Amino acid sequence: MKPEIIVSESEVQDETKEILEHEFPHVKHLAFTENVGYAKLVNGGILNSQGEYILILNADIVLLDNTVEFLVDFLTKHDEVGMVGPKLLNFNDTHQYSCFKFYRPFTVIARRTFLAKTYFGKKEIKSFLMLNELNKNANKPLTVDWLMGSIICVKRSAVNKVGLLDERFFMYFEDVDWCRRFWENGLQVIYYPKAQAYHYHQKASDAGRGMLDVFFNKQTRIHASSAIKYFKKYRGKSMPALRSQSKI
Repeated sequence: MKPEIIVSESEVQDETKEILEHEFPHVKHLAFTENVGYAKLVNGGILNSQGEYILILNADIVLLDNTVEFLVDFLTKHDEVGMVGPKLLNFNDTHQYSCFKFYRPFTVIARRTFLAKTYFGKKEIKSFLMLNELNKNANKPLTVDWLMGSIICVKRSAVNKVGLLDERFFMYFEDVDWCRRFWENGLQVIYYPKAQAYHYHQKASDAGRGMLDVFFNKQTRIHASSAIKYFKKYRGKSMPALRSQSKI
């Protein structure tokens, strides 16, 4: 498998351009002088790619041996699947949550306030993180609502059917929205723990002040804004039907 590598980034420094041009001439570099948002960066990479399978990979991901091969092989063998993501690990080898149930308004509130410590808040968060499902299927493919967009692999045929990421989401919720549209188009989204990768994950949108972060933390404000856009977009719409993983 000979990969086509595309680097898409915002607020690019001249030094970065020079390094890529001289040391990695085979890499296609999409350079934006200003911060255009995550969705636009990913869309630019997709539009400039040619492959049948597209691996979307953040800069803070470290691949393990055969990660890409496992993901592509899984997509190749399952026509009903449009997107697949690996198990993510912290650098101390602990499991990092990367597959989730779709957000509800209460999910956002519970995760941001004292309600996280209440019975109903704990129950909501446990459901959101799919803890029961992960415990029952620790090493098996799992049908999920959505995958963290830090590393996902998709079929080009699926993207042609679903469309690109919604650039109205500057940052956050673009992966939730995209996965939801995959499901709306009859394409399964699968968490595949046989494939693994390390992720340097620092939650920039949470400084530990709860709802006060909306006032003090820029990333939290962006997250809240994207959440509002997401719920407005799907207001009055029913959740897509998630098909069983019985064939997997």
